[in-house]
Amino acid sequence: MSILFKIAWRNIVRNRRRSLMTASAVAAGALAMLLFLGYTTYIFLGMETGNVQRLGHLRVLRAGYFLYGAGNPAAYGIDGYHEAMKLIGGDVVLRPLINVMTPTQSLMGIAANYSGDNAASRTFLGEGLVPSDRDRMRRWDQYRTGLVFPADPRISDADESRGLIGTGLARILNLCVPLKLTGCPPQLTSARAGKPAGRVNADIAELAQRDASEQRTAKTAEIDLLAATVGGAPNVVSLSVAGAQPQPAKELDDAFVLMHLALAQQLVYGRAEHKVTAIVLQLRHSSDMPAARARLVALFRERHLDLEVRDFGELMPFYGQVIRLFSSIFLFIALVMGMIVLFAVVNTMTMNVMERTNEIGASRALGVRRSQIRAQFLIEGALIGALGTLVGAVLAIVIAAAVNRSGVTWLPPGNSSAIPLHLDVLGRPLTAFGVCVGLVLVATVAALLPARRAARLSVVDALRHV
Repeated sequence: MSILFKIAWRNIVRNRRRSLMTASAVAAGALAMLLFLGYTTYIFLGMETGNVQRLGHLRVLRAGYFLYGAGNPAAYGIDGYHEAMKLIGGDVVLRPLINVMTPTQSLMGIAANYSGDNAASRTFLGEGLVPSDRDRMRRWDQYRTGLVFPADPRISDADESRGLIGTGLARILNLCVPLKLTGCPPQLTSARAGKPAGRVNADIAELAQRDASEQRTAKTAEIDLLAATVGGAPNVVSLSVAGAQPQPAKELDDAFVLMHLALAQQLVYGRAEHKVTAIVLQLRHSSDMPAARARLVALFRERHLDLEVRDFGELMPFYGQVIRLFSSIFLFIALVMGMIVLFAVVNTMTMNVMERTNEIGASRALGVRRSQIRAQFLIEGALIGALGTLVGAVLAIVIAAAVNRSGVTWLPPGNSSAIPLHLDVLGRPLTAFGVCVGLVLVATVAALLPARRAARLSVVDALRHV
């Protein structure tokens, strides 16, 4: 076998130009596939990191909330959620897996601003949470993507009245000046500016004036939030807007409100028992998610609790859609590059067989078997594929390192602000190894047809070939 490798290597060196062009085609295929693999890997890991930081790995919900709770979150609150959290946190299986466990309350209603000359209101989608738990969750970075957020000083556990809103909602409610936001065009004024538009706005203004605990000042950005309690009665609270936070989708940006859990519970439940719509579990490692979910389901079944478990992929279908999209694109690129490598190697090996017909005949006359002739050309194709793949892999690593240090930024799916572009070529080593092995196999298979043709040549005809 070592003799066959020596002969194959000498034949590759003898036809330097042809071998170089073929190996270059293989290298280009490896380079393109590995760079795109690094690009998609960073997208996948970045999206998973962002979703886990915001939504957690798993969410414990009341049964039915996932399908029907969006229409009335208050009706699907978890009774005795403190006991449920103690049950989860005290479990010997779940305790070492959990990084953060925190309750959240989803709600909807109408947000209004009646300070200044122009009154404005808009329906909102809100979430109440524990600010310190949010800060801990935003520091999760298992894959070392660098997408880690410092503690947000604008909201804290100590001040239940402060919250954040989307930049679009801030613009709609005329809070650009108090929040010092840029990019807000001047609003068209009308004769009705400054007057409540309709009975709903009048009710909000009346409730806000009745329940306000302190007078507003010009330096405070404050809005009124109106929602229906669990009993169906209207309720209103005042929210001190500590800042605006851009959201990835305009629909969400125009309606987003983030507040303290206690304020959200006060708005939704009033004097009734305070509940939550979800218990968020952020794990230390994503690989523990199936085991943690299975344990939660078994635990709730044992205690006969009316609870269900959903992961972040179910809560955010866009995540799975992006993965399937880029996986399909990667498969298409792999097929195209595989076809290019296949035809390039077939053409080169066919030319080699035609030029060395006399040599093949002489070898066969000296007693070389057909299988050895076939193996010789197959090894040539494999060596060309291996050399090209090695060069392509090295170039991919070098180019990725250059891009990662260049400071180039881009806007990934699901993000509202640009982040540095990163190509994680070695982020999925098994897939990268599979790409390299696959290209070598394609080059070897491409040499099979010319090799079989060379092995089937008649000794007499091969020796008489001119």
